[in-house]
Amino acid sequence: MPIKEMFNFLNYVNLYFYIIQARNFLYDKKFFKGFEIPVPIISVGNLSFGGSGKTSLIRYLCENLSSQFDIAVLSRGYKRKSKGSVIVMEKGKLKVDWEKAGDEPYLLSKIFEKKNIKVSILVDEDRKRGSEIAFKELGVNLILLDDGFQHRRLKRNLDLVLLKREDLEDRLFPFGRLREPISSLERAEAIILAYQEYKPFDFFYKEKPIFKLYRKNWKILNKNLEKLDNFKEKDFIAFCGLANNKQFFDTLEKLGLKIKKKLSFPDHYHYKGFKLDPKENYITTLKDGIKLNFQENLYFLDFEIEIKGLVEFILKFLKIY
Repeated sequence: MPIKEMFNFLNYVNLYFYIIQARNFLYDKKFFKGFEIPVPIISVGNLSFGGSGKTSLIRYLCENLSSQFDIAVLSRGYKRKSKGSVIVMEKGKLKVDWEKAGDEPYLLSKIFEKKNIKVSILVDEDRKRGSEIAFKELGVNLILLDDGFQHRRLKRNLDLVLLKREDLEDRLFPFGRLREPISSLERAEAIILAYQEYKPFDFFYKEKPIFKLYRKNWKILNKNLEKLDNFKEKDFIAFCGLANNKQFFDTLEKLGLKIKKKLSFPDHYHYKGFKLDPKENYITTLKDGIKLNFQENLYFLDFEIEIKGLVEFILKFLKIY
């Protein structure tokens, strides 16, 4: 790289770092004032670009708290083909397709609809506006802010931050995938160490509460999202478009599935023009599968989440509101 280009690149890197630091300083010192909603907001976030289990954690919280709270999940709806505020699910009723919702909000809606979990899901690039709609129009008493750690404008009462083992060895963007340095965990109320069944690790940050996230009870679902018991008798073509496709393929191998072929796509892939051969069986994730018609030869990998002590921690915290 020529010296001039190298100099410009380093200036950009320094600028990115100082913008992050300056922005956080201004919010921490109350020069920038956040917007407040009169119901508790729990933010689910992370430090790095790509997957850390945020959608799985949102699902877990809804499944474990919806019997006690009227919940709204507030998301940006990444890569959706809509703008403004869209109510994806209202009190357990799915209202739009995945292209208007974004793949992850729509995925959650399909799961909650199947399980009769009566939560609401909104997407809005303006989190302030979305939170007002959740409170004023939907009348919820708890908001889960998806991917909210870097969003400082909307005040939250509890910041849950997911951390992967790779984050501890990574560097700040653009040299690595970190959106913020590890020191930003100072703002978190609790830290959740993700994917413990895949890459176990320990980590402590000052006196912050630490929880561990395990995925367990892996299962294969059919087009009706019902458990398939004889999956080891079938051969599959496996495909996915995630932040870490290798993790998906590794899990299939550990479960003993017969994989004929692996197809890897970019994260949030749209699958336009992707057709299934009726003579083959396919397996993918629910996040990928909702972009395709649910067919007889299309199957999905699913799992449950275990995070010991987290729900009790949250309930104890929410008692003060």
